[in-house]
Amino acid sequence: MISRRHLAVAAAIVVLALVAAACSSGGGKKKATASSTALATTTTTVPPVFPLTGLPAGTSPNLTRPALVVKIENVDEARPQSGLIEADVVYEEIVEAGLSRFIVVYQSKDADPVGPVRSIRPSDPAIVKPLNPLYAYSGGTAKFINMLRAAGITDIGVDTAPRAYYRRSGRSAPHNLYSSTPRLYAQAPAGMAPPPKIFDFLAQGQPFGGAGVVPATHLTVQPGQRTSAVYDYDPANGVWRRTSNGTPQVVEGGALVTPTNVILWFVPYVASPGDVDVVGEPVSVAQVIGTGDAWVLSQGMVVKGKWSKPTAEAPVQFTDALGAPIKITPGVTWVEVQPLGTAATAQ
Repeated sequence: MISRRHLAVAAAIVVLALVAAACSSGGGKKKATASSTALATTTTTVPPVFPLTGLPAGTSPNLTRPALVVKIENVDEARPQSGLIEADVVYEEIVEAGLSRFIVVYQSKDADPVGPVRSIRPSDPAIVKPLNPLYAYSGGTAKFINMLRAAGITDIGVDTAPRAYYRRSGRSAPHNLYSSTPRLYAQAPAGMAPPPKIFDFLAQGQPFGGAGVVPATHLTVQPGQRTSAVYDYDPANGVWRRTSNGTPQVVEGGALVTPTNVILWFVPYVASPGDVDVVGEPVSVAQVIGTGDAWVLSQGMVVKGKWSKPTAEAPVQFTDALGAPIKITPGVTWVEVQPLGTAATAQ
């Protein structure tokens, strides 16, 4: 027969067990809640980068300013130019008579002086519209200027902002019109936004690649009968040394143009209806909306793929043979707006 004393001891043991279980359950709930709170409040801060180069921006005030486009010429009388090596992106387009001109895009750096500044061409609005930039140029036909304004691009050409430009001695007109990025940025309306990212960038130190990637350290292009360019890869510095019409492309002061990446954007060109230059040559227009072939060169390699730009507002996308975006090395990029059917070799 179980004594009263034994029953009391057994009851006490049961009560202690229930209390211990309750305490254990409550502690577990508190632990899970604390852990969940810690996960919910943990964030990772990504260091800011400049949108057009992918390079670290640090605390630079330039990070929040708009893109600035300046038209700079590339004929013999214009060389050496000023301001090319400070650009984030440069497009080389054919304008007329097989001659090229540069669409020079600034945002991360400043340049003083910049030039020689030349006139607008009808290819320009669709190329630069994704940037929603300030657009600096020396003039042009009413038709071409109206195209620029109709695209909603901010016009700070010489006729709109004459005090931002000046003529330099030692050069003959029209090859002597200059400005600077500080002068031109002073013309920006309040509230203009920085440009969007227009390229996909590799992480710092990540190797360049893509479907079909092969070595290529020497690129030769001839976009016009009077224009040629060569890019030779410099592995020690990770850049492409540019030659224009057989002569190293240097700026005033002797520094060589050395982009980090080179892109060949193969597009059709057509004659602008009824438009000719001062000697009667038809003005060319690059057809940059659509799709086509593209070569992307970086780190001494080339990926031959495709480009796509469905509208003037959309940035052009570059993809490899499998349709994956081609990521380029952070840095300066030169884009050859290359006419279909013209010579190009990468080896």
